[in-house]
This record gives sequence, structure tokens and C-alpha cells, in this order.
Amino acid sequence: MSLFFHPDGDPDWPRVVPFSIISVCIGALSIAYTAQYGFGLEPCILCLYQRVPYALASVIALAGIMMPRGRGRNILTGICIPVFITGAAIAFYHVGVEQHWWASAAGCGGTLAGDTSIADFQAALLAPPEKACDTIDWTLFGLSMTVYNVMIFGSLSAATYFGLRRM
Repeated sequence: MSLFFHPDGDPDWPRVVPFSIISVCIGALSIAYTAQYGFGLEPCILCLYQRVPYALASVIALAGIMMPRGRGRNILTGICIPVFITGAAIAFYHVGVEQHWWASAAGCGGTLAGDTSIADFQAALLAPPEKACDTIDWTLFGLSMTVYNVMIFGSLSAATYFGLRRM
């Protein structure tokens, strides 16, 4: 007997779906951290915000796995869907900033507020500047990582929905 299959060979959906969510989310975070620390690609604040739904969905799916089979596991797995939709919205917003469809409201670029002290001004001068959110450091097939995040979050939303129906 396998961990993810019944003796008759059918998938054990209540295990497969949460484990798949965790696997994809950890994979996406691994890619992001490898790009940052392995290849020196500095993330902007919107890039960091896009990591939160991956981490949150992993924790929620792990909590779902630890619950006994039944309604609670399904509810926790279902909570991952709006988390992924939120991640897709953040990523789409970032795509818009990169493409100059709109300006970022996330404070990208490190501008100072009008009411600052001399010490704050000196600290800002000595600190490295924040990475601008409209800067694209890396592309694959002409698409930035934020575009891929939109696609991944959208796919995760749909796959979780259909997996939840199978559970």
C-alpha cells in the first residue's frame, strides 16, 4: 500500500491534494531563494510580498494534513484557494508596475516622507537603496518571474479547486 494510493490503485485525494500544495509552494519558494542568494537577484518589496501566500498556503495545507480526514481537512484545503487568488492579485499588480501600467503604492524606490528627522535622512543616505519594483532583473522567454507567479498562483487556485472536489 502506498502513501498516496488506495489498495485498488485510486489516488488518496485527501492526502494527494495537501501534499501537492506543500510541494509546489516549497518549490516556488526554493526557486525564489535560490535566485536571491544563489544568483544575487535582489527582490523588491512586491517580490517579497509574493512569497507570503506560498508560505501561508504551505502552513495551512500542513495543518490540513495533520487533521483527521473529513470536513476540517477539506475546509483548510479550501482556504488555500483564496490565498492563491490573493497571491495572483499581488503578482498581477507587480506585473502592472513592471510594465508601467500604473505606479506602485508599495513604497518601492525608497523615497522619504516629508516629515523626517536629520537622523532618518542620514540613515537613508547610508543605507543601500531599495530595489525599484519596476526593474526586471531576469526573464525567461521574455517573461519576468512575476508573470510566472501569476500563472503559478492561477494554476494552483484551479488545481486546488478541482482537487478539493475530488476529496
